[in-house]
Amino acid sequence: MTQKYWTDLARPVFFWRLFPRCCCLALALCCITFCLNAPAAGGEGAKPANRLSREKSPYLLKHATNPVDWYPWGEEAFAKARQEDKPVFLSIGYSTCHWCNVMEEESFANPEVAARLNEVFVAVKVDREERPDIDRTYMQACQMLSPNCGWPLTIFMTPDKKPFYAGSYFPREGRFGRPGLKEMIDRVQTLWKQERQGLLDSADSVVLAMQKETFTGPQQQLGRPQFDAAYDEDLGLFDQEYGGFGRGQKFPRPHNLLFLLRYWQRTGKAPALAMVEKTLTAMRQGAIFDQLGYGFHRYTTDRQWRQPHFEKMLVDQALLMLAYTEAYQATGKELYGRTAREIAEYVLAGMQAPGGGFYTAESADSQGEEGRYYLWQEADIRKVLTPAAAADALRIFHVTGPGNFAEAAGGGAAGANVLFLEEGGRLPAGFDDIRQKLLQARQQRPRPERDDKVLTDWNGLMIAALAKAAQVFDKPEYGAAAGRAADFLLRKLQGGDGRLLHRWRDGEAGVAATADDYAFLIWGLLELYGWEFESDRLDTALKLANEMVRLFWDAKEGGFFLTAAQDSQPLLRFKALDELMLPSANGVALLDLLKLSRLTGAADLEEKAGRLVASLSSKVIKRPAQFPMLLSGIVYADGPSQEIVVVGRPGADDTTAMLRALRRQFLPGAVVLFKPADQAEPPILKYAPFMEFMSVLNNKATAYVCTNFQCAFPTNKIETMLELLAGKSAGK
Repeated sequence: MTQKYWTDLARPVFFWRLFPRCCCLALALCCITFCLNAPAAGGEGAKPANRLSREKSPYLLKHATNPVDWYPWGEEAFAKARQEDKPVFLSIGYSTCHWCNVMEEESFANPEVAARLNEVFVAVKVDREERPDIDRTYMQACQMLSPNCGWPLTIFMTPDKKPFYAGSYFPREGRFGRPGLKEMIDRVQTLWKQERQGLLDSADSVVLAMQKETFTGPQQQLGRPQFDAAYDEDLGLFDQEYGGFGRGQKFPRPHNLLFLLRYWQRTGKAPALAMVEKTLTAMRQGAIFDQLGYGFHRYTTDRQWRQPHFEKMLVDQALLMLAYTEAYQATGKELYGRTAREIAEYVLAGMQAPGGGFYTAESADSQGEEGRYYLWQEADIRKVLTPAAAADALRIFHVTGPGNFAEAAGGGAAGANVLFLEEGGRLPAGFDDIRQKLLQARQQRPRPERDDKVLTDWNGLMIAALAKAAQVFDKPEYGAAAGRAADFLLRKLQGGDGRLLHRWRDGEAGVAATADDYAFLIWGLLELYGWEFESDRLDTALKLANEMVRLFWDAKEGGFFLTAAQDSQPLLRFKALDELMLPSANGVALLDLLKLSRLTGAADLEEKAGRLVASLSSKVIKRPAQFPMLLSGIVYADGPSQEIVVVGRPGADDTTAMLRALRRQFLPGAVVLFKPADQAEPPILKYAPFMEFMSVLNNKATAYVCTNFQCAFPTNKIETMLELLAGKSAGK
């Protein structure tokens, strides 16, 4: 049970007395008094600001004029709770979360609810994207306390940060069996006064259970049995009719698709690829994809991908771009390639900060309604297009007079439609013109607000996606954008001690980086090296990997903690393992360490990777399907490995042709190095000295292909290189 209460404090009213014109001095004094007491900005209706007004997070700033006496996370709040003997009300959300915004307007901006919250609790507000360590800690607690967990996440806890009750969205008043926030405040106040020991015992038991979850258990061997078990579970959950997993609301879970692609490539089991293709195709055709402006919404509430929640998250765009790019490599189907490029078009047009980083998200809401920016009435389309084009648009996008958006009745006008396509349906010749005209008309509407903070971890993923797409689709503009973003992070989000920071906004970097920030940025730098072949990218990736080990490595058991030992902990120091919604730091770090080891020959990194896998083995054996990114790393470690060195003149036609052919292949077990043939001592030799005696043959670009540490004879022929990679002429 948890909920948030928001209320608006009434702004003091200043009464003015009109003075006679002759009383100039009195009038002047009156004006000065008004200026000193009036709000600095916002006009006559502005409200007094609370402590959150000093924060950088757009989510926290949304609550800066609430009448709730909010504290940001910090010792000040908990000291006050101890001093006043009050429980703590912790509310966690994010700027583009629809139900977070509903609670803000419904409860936290309400004077009555705010007064009760301030009386009973010390209230703390957290942006989950800014403080993922706090969010993950208390989401784990919620999952132990309540079946109703999500965002907004509401935690009732003791002044020493121990949770005793939790939940998600609470309406202001109880309805349909769901307790209201006002009711919960009264209930907790009574229990805190009359049955406190029971609450403290409950909190201690939750913490004990969370501590047990941090134990990794006995180390065991991982391999094909776990791959098979994860595949079997995915197959059992797969929706054969509409793609995706499960029969209710659906999230894309692209990192799960990345694992299935690797499993298919390793085993040849056709259903693994079929699950990927069905899901990617259905999502691209569905309303979860913005058919006009591109990019993917967060999730849908139905099986058919047609009832979306409309927020667009940078992290989803990055992971889905990777999934569509790899699916294109695996199948050669243009639908997947086009979708990857469309995602890139959306991100580069709408989510890139002037300095080169990428913004976090776009909200689901505009003009006070969820999805209003994206919904269409039949009459709207007829106004924009000619009668013939409108008839085509209504048909291909499934627009009807009554409307096809089931949730519109709860938040918008009747007759609202989302736009989606029929899978396999044929588009008319004028489709692009229809899309452009509808897009131009939609752009006249007030756009959803954007969360303009820049996060290191999510930017790392977008760098990886753009650099990968640059390689596969030969798009220098993608590579350039990835490079600018990497330079931005390394310039703006490194502290004076060289440590990464997590968040940048409004000219200021802050918040200690987590293992996610390091692991995801290293991934981005490795893909960026694969595009640029600049040795500085490898150098930075290696330095960050060593720093990641120093800060987050568990020297006793192996694996990476989410937070550094010297950073303040929300409650417990735990390892980042959960991969239900996003890849984990440990899953991505495993691939980072293995690839860096293969690229540079650094045996210590491979040893760390082995210890990481062993340390988490007992958890993976229990629930293999919950660790798709970690399993992808184990597939990589399990082999067969491939190392490819291309030696040639940079920019020459033969070099370009060889690299293009190589990059179009789906080679998840390979790493690629490039040695420029026109340099006597290329910098890359510092990191990969084994390339010293590799040179061009016959003055042409040359490929050196090694599989499982056995190298074939070098070749100038692209066809021979591809045969070697496919295992058709190994040793010849």
